[in-house]
Amino acid sequence: RHLREESIMNSTERTHYWQQYIEHWRDTGLSGAAFCKQQSLSYHQFVYWRRKLEATDDATGTERVPTSGFARVTQVAASPLSDDLTLRLPGGMAITGLHAGNVDLLGAILRQL
Repeated sequence: RHLREESIMNSTERTHYWQQYIEHWRDTGLSGAAFCKQQSLSYHQFVYWRRKLEATDDATGTERVPTSGFARVTQVAASPLSDDLTLRLPGGMAITGLHAGNVDLLGAILRQL
């Protein structure tokens, strides 16, 4: 459906419409902005609906218990080309080029998220 069609949907249809896009986005591994560009979606609306849908349980419509704020950390094989660290966050965001000399920058970035 196109955005013009979205404007004539009722609330339930609109929720289902965005729920499908959010689920599809999660499967792609793309950033939200890249996904929206690829799908010709409004990034502003995408962010709104992602937050709204993540705040409620899909099956019951009840609010979800907040997560701990921690993400699973896994070790991957080191790249022979670089000693830089890449931090991959939930939702497809990645911060690359981190090293001991700029690790303070990582803290500043994470505080802004």
